[in-house]
Amino acid sequence: MAFVIDESVEIDAPAATVWQVLTDFPRYGEWNPFCVAAETTLEPGAPIDMRVRLLGPGPMKQREFIRTSTPGVGFSYSMKPMPLGALHSLRTQTLTPVGEERCRYDSHFELDGWLLPVVSGLMGSALRRGFGGMTAAVAERAVELR
Repeated sequence: MAFVIDESVEIDAPAATVWQVLTDFPRYGEWNPFCVAAETTLEPGAPIDMRVRLLGPGPMKQREFIRTSTPGVGFSYSMKPMPLGALHSLRTQTLTPVGEERCRYDSHFELDGWLLPVVSGLMGSALRRGFGGMTAAVAERAVELR
């Protein structure tokens, strides 16, 4: 069974403003407590290079690959699957308008493979804390910018 983290928050800002926050990768370090840096073109197949605070004193480098991108709606990415099904992931971020000046931000992360028990045991709490912190920070940043 996969390790899944689903976070959702309604934000008092239009989806366009939240999209701006999510895709302004050079400014991640200003507001994002989990992913402190990111760089990508958002083109399917392109890398997304990130620096994430997970374990240890400093951010670690993470390279994943864009799977889908729909401007104003959301994007997804995943790690390059490890050989023999050892580990694979999927991360999606989706925006749904719930009014002219309000939207819902949904964050989904899943990890699976036969190495999952080891990885989730070592990093599960840090991943939950990280994705939860980022979800709250997206909302705060968007409200500041509206």
